[in-house]
Amino acid sequence: MSVSLSSHLATDLAPDRFKQAFRAYPAGVVVVTADSGRGPVGFTATSLTSLSLTPPLISFAVATKSSSWPHVEQARTAVVHFLGSDQEPLARRFATSGIDRFAAPTAWRRLPEGEPVLAGVAGWLRVGIEDLVPAGDHRIVVARVLDAWQEPGRRPLLFHDGGYLSL
Repeated sequence: MSVSLSSHLATDLAPDRFKQAFRAYPAGVVVVTADSGRGPVGFTATSLTSLSLTPPLISFAVATKSSSWPHVEQARTAVVHFLGSDQEPLARRFATSGIDRFAAPTAWRRLPEGEPVLAGVAGWLRVGIEDLVPAGDHRIVVARVLDAWQEPGRRPLLFHDGGYLSL
């Protein structure tokens, strides 16, 4: 059960000020993919968080107005892909609306369990979706990590001040 303290606040911060504050905060870039039985979907995110070691839980956010949301809402599993510093084009592709993100030049395959997994990424987590928590115009997806793979030595792709960069 969550406790809301917002009733004590007089006003909300203006969206531009909110964005400005977070532009100064670097975040790792991931692509989340899923398939609820209607074909693969995916989106770029910077909201990935490690929640718990035991059990291994993560969270990420998805906008309820995004084309991916109805699929994520129905999916039982997903794959979170860690992008390497050389994968800005992939991050941009999965952040672009109105295109087939899985069409060429995107290289991908299905895991044995059926989830779409992108080729050439720095690592991935196969997750089971456990909870969808309403949070403003987004849903926070809480998921249990079921499997993980990582390519050693890859530098991560980061997002900071409106642009992509590497460590």
